[in-house]
Amino acid sequence: MPTIAVLGAGAWGTALAAALVQGGDTDTSTHLRLWTRNPEHAARMRATRSNDRYLPGATLPAGLALTADLAEATRGADVLIAAVPTSGFRTLLRQLNAINTRTALVWLCKGFEAGSQKLPHQVVAEEWEQPDNTAVLSGPSFAAEIARGLPAALTLAAPDTDFARQIAHTLHRPRLRLYASDDVIGVEVGGAIKNVIAIAAGISDGLGFGYNARAALVTRGLAEMSRLGRAMGGRQETFMGLSGMGDLILTCTGDLSRNRQVGLRLAAGDGLEHILRSLEHVAEGVTTTHEVCALAQRLGVDMPIASAVRRILAQELPAREAVSELLSRELRDEGV
Repeated sequence: MPTIAVLGAGAWGTALAAALVQGGDTDTSTHLRLWTRNPEHAARMRATRSNDRYLPGATLPAGLALTADLAEATRGADVLIAAVPTSGFRTLLRQLNAINTRTALVWLCKGFEAGSQKLPHQVVAEEWEQPDNTAVLSGPSFAAEIARGLPAALTLAAPDTDFARQIAHTLHRPRLRLYASDDVIGVEVGGAIKNVIAIAAGISDGLGFGYNARAALVTRGLAEMSRLGRAMGGRQETFMGLSGMGDLILTCTGDLSRNRQVGLRLAAGDGLEHILRSLEHVAEGVTTTHEVCALAQRLGVDMPIASAVRRILAQELPAREAVSELLSRELRDEGV
């Protein structure tokens, strides 16, 4: 069985590593590794066989090796899975380059890099010497459910379809179904923008606007996602799939969504800094919103929901006024 190293022991990285061990057909004690940059975190996980900080309640399988040594985690690995936030992705790639790691790379992060407005695959093109052997894994997936072994389906996209199918086969498990794609841009855009719309959905629900309003917001959010994604080179059918509509629906309606929680608490009057400190997890949509709006302006793409979320996060506009502005926009045909 191939050796897989999951790099990043947050909730999603931990859950995926556990699922890959639990779903295997054979003993994987020497084949699945989970790396954290914090030695104390690694020691505690080894002692308790749990990750109480990021994924409380989940038991780490005995076959999962835990380490804070990046060279040890990656030595001889066939597949590296980068499970760090977008903000730390470039740094991780440089660390891997420094130890001369050259192997298949998959990333889980969802968002645009702050300041550059670049998607993860664009960061890879700048920092990784073998960009052809790379892929993004995305789709509707709450870490807590993945860790429990509940069924899920995700999309794995790579520039080379054969490579995507190969890695999808390597990571596929009985309860973790993977679909291959070659639309890297579409998959990444879907994963990024759904977090922005989830903040808006949380605000709408928190203000008590009801299910009708949420359904309208999710649908029009999908239209915004598709417009920007197509302008960047993504395909429409991707946005109607798991990494687009599927992830959008989950993140906008499920209370395990961190970005939805941000919206709910903003609607309740909590300050953004306090919300982010208390979450203890990264809510990618907060940073992504600014980059999405800047990119949309540069490309001439109309994204009123994302723009409203940006103004709310920047405290330029109260949430209720933002909703009123959206509702009072000029009437237009639905397909526009």
